[in-house]
Amino acid sequence: MGKILVCYFSRMGNTQQMAEYIAEGIRISGHEAELTKISDIKSGKELLGYDGYVFGAPTYHRTMPGIVETFLFLAQKSNLHGKIGGAFGSYTHSGDAPKMIFDTMEHVFKMDVVNLGALNLLEHLVGTRDGMKACHDYGKTIAQKLKQ
Repeated sequence: MGKILVCYFSRMGNTQQMAEYIAEGIRISGHEAELTKISDIKSGKELLGYDGYVFGAPTYHRTMPGIVETFLFLAQKSNLHGKIGGAFGSYTHSGDAPKMIFDTMEHVFKMDVVNLGALNLLEHLVGTRDGMKACHDYGKTIAQKLKQ
């Protein structure tokens, strides 16, 4: 059984809801998912010991919140090279943050990211049945990479 960290920032609760659904998808697949807020991570050492990582953030003003950018600099020092990765987030207009996070995981951290790309949901879809299913499926896809 693998252990995956689902780490997120959420201001309005939508990205947090996505994180919870993604963690459920991972657990449904028989793996352990640990959920934590980005603000609770104080050092790179807290990122060690996981088989996979899923980072999430909403998009504000066509970019990721500053706290998430700072977190990614901290994560870069944790040597996540080759680890399984994915990114997600909610948005109302542009939805750029999850793609930026995903690209950082793939090209800077050199992680083994999921072939689905980043999961990006409009805020009003997060709490719907389709939104929940999309998040569950994303979590299951992350978990399936552990078996490869």
